[in-house]
Amino acid sequence: MFDSLTEKLNAVFKKLSGKGKLSEADVDAALREVRLALLEADVNFKVVKDFLARVRERAVGEEVLRSLSPAQTVIKIVNEELVKTLGEPAKIDLSGEPPHVVMLIGLQGSGKTTTAAKLALQLRKHQQKPLLVAADTRRPAAIQQLETLGKQLDIPVHSESNTVPPPKICANAVQRASGGAYSVVILDTAGRLHIDDELMRELEQVKAKTQPQEVLLVVDAMTGQEAVRVAEEFHKRIGLTGLILTKVDGDARGGAALSVRSVTGVPIKYLGIGEKADALEPFFPDRLASRILGMGDVLTLIEKAQENIDQEQAQKAAQKLLSAQFNFEDFLEQLQAIKKMGPLSQLLGMVPGLSQVTKDLPSDVTDKQMKRIEAIINSMTREERQHPDVLNGSRRKRIALGSGTSVQEVNQLMSQFKQMQRMMQQMKSGKGRGMFPGFPGLGI
Repeated sequence: MFDSLTEKLNAVFKKLSGKGKLSEADVDAALREVRLALLEADVNFKVVKDFLARVRERAVGEEVLRSLSPAQTVIKIVNEELVKTLGEPAKIDLSGEPPHVVMLIGLQGSGKTTTAAKLALQLRKHQQKPLLVAADTRRPAAIQQLETLGKQLDIPVHSESNTVPPPKICANAVQRASGGAYSVVILDTAGRLHIDDELMRELEQVKAKTQPQEVLLVVDAMTGQEAVRVAEEFHKRIGLTGLILTKVDGDARGGAALSVRSVTGVPIKYLGIGEKADALEPFFPDRLASRILGMGDVLTLIEKAQENIDQEQAQKAAQKLLSAQFNFEDFLEQLQAIKKMGPLSQLLGMVPGLSQVTKDLPSDVTDKQMKRIEAIINSMTREERQHPDVLNGSRRKRIALGSGTSVQEVNQLMSQFKQMQRMMQQMKSGKGRGMFPGFPGLGI
């Protein structure tokens, strides 16, 4: 996400850092490059113009000229103005008496149905009782798709015959949810163009009959400036309370995310960052700005770890590691826990500095190499995982064949594993410096 923009901005800041004191001409030259980077990232021209005007006003003032580290101060200003452009964080509104109605609208193919299921899962994690509503009667198999997703996630779905008008289906679902059965009703409406008057009237009827607290436009971030135009038109006609940007993980430019709040005034509430059911995260402007500037996103990384890693299990693993009793069975458990947090390539991007270290690697290289390590360990017997010392040459050859890897890769993993154990013993005795060697191919 934002890989190209992040790389270009970091190149600009690197030039500034090498200059020591900054003149007004230095700042202007840097801002010209920032302007180009933002426009190439498909950020709205007016947004770029306003953003750079605010940055320049602060960057050529006393705040920078009197600073001991002018380049760092400019980066701080850019970060703060980027956060301001992205807007204030806006949580989904679930105030008042339930059931709370959340209406999802948007163009065809924007990912509304999968987003509805992801949102339901997200809300259930926060002690809500969601009801999904299959109100897309126009797309073939849309109702079945939502029912399948609901079954997979164990979330109930309200559906009726596709001959029943969507406003009626939605009203019936809200009626079903009243009385405390469900706390949130999520309406998955059919995709439509904002210029289709008949279908837009249908949305107005759904809104009138269900009185939703939230009207969220689901928009594909990869459509760039078109996403901003679509948001403007839907907002004029229906009245939006928020946006969900999908396919953000596939958008290397990121212009829509940087433009849409500023142009429409409608807050972004969630980002879709992958295909998995849990790949929807609340939108935090400061965290996104930090990622764009290559500073990582430690808070989101910690939250993912807290959600997916068993703290007691992790503590036991740490104790075994320090006592040099950590074996491949323990390591496999930790790998599987990390996998639950999302693709490793995404996690590395959240660690300050690592996004720059790994930027030249293909986006899926670390995940593929992690799978190879997992395949090697899975090809071991339980005895071999618990007692790695028994792994002689013939056993390693068998493991390589079973995992589809080479003996060299198995040997490399063994060597790294033993090196880690030795370092842990040194740390325990106070001789180590606390540095972990990387496992083969993980890029760390």
